[in-house]
Amino acid sequence: MADWQEITGGITAPRGYRAAGITAGLKPSGLPDLALILSDVEAIAAGVFTTSQVKAACVDYCRQRLQAKHSARAILCNAGQANAATGSQGWLDALESAMALAQALNIPSESVLLASTGVIGQRIPMDKLKAGIPQLIAALSETGSDAAAKSIITTDLVPKSIALETIIGDRPVRIGGIAKGSGMIHPNMATMLAFVTCDAAVSPALWQQMLSRAADRSFNSITVDGDTSTNDSLIALANGQSRTPAIMEMGHEAEKLEAMLTAVCQHLAKAIARDGEGATCLIEVQVTGAHDELSARQIAKTIAGSSLVKSAIFGRDPNWGRIAAAAGRAGVPFEQDNLQIKLGDFLLLENGQPLPFDRAAASAYLKQTAADSSLPQDFVATNNSNDLSVDRSNIKAQRVDNPVIIALSVGNGHGSSKAWGCDLSYDYVKINAEYTT
Repeated sequence: MADWQEITGGITAPRGYRAAGITAGLKPSGLPDLALILSDVEAIAAGVFTTSQVKAACVDYCRQRLQAKHSARAILCNAGQANAATGSQGWLDALESAMALAQALNIPSESVLLASTGVIGQRIPMDKLKAGIPQLIAALSETGSDAAAKSIITTDLVPKSIALETIIGDRPVRIGGIAKGSGMIHPNMATMLAFVTCDAAVSPALWQQMLSRAADRSFNSITVDGDTSTNDSLIALANGQSRTPAIMEMGHEAEKLEAMLTAVCQHLAKAIARDGEGATCLIEVQVTGAHDELSARQIAKTIAGSSLVKSAIFGRDPNWGRIAAAAGRAGVPFEQDNLQIKLGDFLLLENGQPLPFDRAAASAYLKQTAADSSLPQDFVATNNSNDLSVDRSNIKAQRVDNPVIIALSVGNGHGSSKAWGCDLSYDYVKINAEYTT
């Protein structure tokens, strides 16, 4: 049983945080496009970023800031332009963004972290961003999490948010998070952004270690389309405002905090996979019996990322051969005679031997997970290079709570892991075929 409870409030649920989201005119649609998260005090900061060799200016900026100073007070995020592959001017735009916000807040520019999302190769309209900063600061609120969550999305159908609370040292400790992501999602990290706030006091090195492990078990374990982004950023702040004793090394309290951090990250990661572009269902791949966790994760991610597996799930085809083939090419040794595959409650393969099963019932199981995420007819026509956030509110945003479960056992080892993905539909191609036209 989880040692925490879900609460309301998102990133402003932890003590000492405010957030805001506004429309600054960065998107022609007039939808929200600029977000700010602010800690009342300097907070310990940690980050995990894209491994792509082509990185957005905000990624390079944050890496430099966090290497020099393991703390921050503010996270500024624009949506509409990725500011990636924008050359030296994109770097200067990032510096100018941080400086403009710092001056308006009267804090050091080193205490500002940045994130961007949108079309690669497009710079941020700096005049509009700077003009929006006073309004953004004025909108800061202890209930501003939802506004911030809506302001960071692009092709997402729904905002993504979560907050959890546990007890450490007889006092409540909270972690909240928001995220965006729908396409260009693949491990290392997933285009995704995630921001996490915490009111515990943690040493900088330990907080970074916790976040890195949580990322591996969440955002690095999801895939939508196999494409790693230029802008992936996971940034976490811990400001100590819960007034609990500082956690300086691993132990019971640190493990408790890390488990809750991982749960927050996994919730957001699954929400991203569930909201995959054109997706109709969430897929959860469970692998047990591997030599270690890393091996199990590699098999799970390979299956979740297989275009053939994803296409079969979309077609409601219980074609377990594609699952077996994906597991076999994951680069992890295991004995074929030990392989077991289940689809929901249907046992399809045992000890490497195919079993008879009710194919119609298995297909019906897959159909039960579907959600209506078809695109409106005018989507492609209105989704142009300057506006990724076309209003798709007329699409059913429902995502079924119960995912398609693919469970494999590959041996008798102690390694287990999970990965999450979504099916591959016709609409994914429609969205991305005319993404900038």
